[in-house]
Amino acid sequence: MKNSIAAGNPAQGIASALVTASFNGTVAEVEINNGPINLVTKEMLRALNDILADIAQRNDIRCMILSGGKARAFCAGSDIKEFAHLRKDASEHKILYEDMVVRRLARMPMPTIAAIDGPALGGGLELALACDLRVARAGIALGLTESRLGGLAGSGAVRLTRLVGPARAKQMLFTGETISADQALSWGLVNRVVTDRSALEGARDLAAAIICRGPVSNRLAKELVDAAQDLPIDACLTLSTVAQQKIFDSSDLHEGASAFFEKREPEFKGL
Repeated sequence: MKNSIAAGNPAQGIASALVTASFNGTVAEVEINNGPINLVTKEMLRALNDILADIAQRNDIRCMILSGGKARAFCAGSDIKEFAHLRKDASEHKILYEDMVVRRLARMPMPTIAAIDGPALGGGLELALACDLRVARAGIALGLTESRLGGLAGSGAVRLTRLVGPARAKQMLFTGETISADQALSWGLVNRVVTDRSALEGARDLAAAIICRGPVSNRLAKELVDAAQDLPIDACLTLSTVAQQKIFDSSDLHEGASAFFEKREPEFKGL
């Protein structure tokens, strides 16, 4: 059964909300709906934050997809009009809040997929980089283009480097040039490129594969992979030991083992 929630201009209904979420079984689809190119504005970030906070608390959601909806762009980055009055107080009015929302996206407990059907530029690519996986439609452009305006991709510089390495990250940051979806795939920036359908459809296929697996396993795997980038190996291995015990404590593992011997598909409950 599919249902929806909305954030941003809620009095005007879901169709005009800045961000919406629809739920189809154990998959949540979050859609940005902020104009033809989905600019990053304070209002959009506030709406996205509200939606993410709601989904993060739901143990029944096994995968989340973030898309640009029907806009021409997945997200074209910050609304430059907001820069005019931002100087010494930029951290207070923009940087810290934006960072909080992007971190919340990166720390969602379930696997997340960015479905990139249009250009992902600047802050838009930073949103995609905060997702676990990225599916792009062939022919679209991706880039951290802030240097063209004398700006800087803060969190994007860090996350991009971890994906593609310092030399390629510096090239993208220093030049502000975009790369194609195929180039992004060869660099490891995106996981899949789809040519005969939309990226959203490709993301749905990937989500369908994910939700068939153990949800406890996937959430713990996400924690371990993220920790592996931040912590010393001994600390990561300690977390691994704890995570493995949680798996053996779970009903899902024993359901999976029973299903294997009974030659049937497992029915995971996330418990």
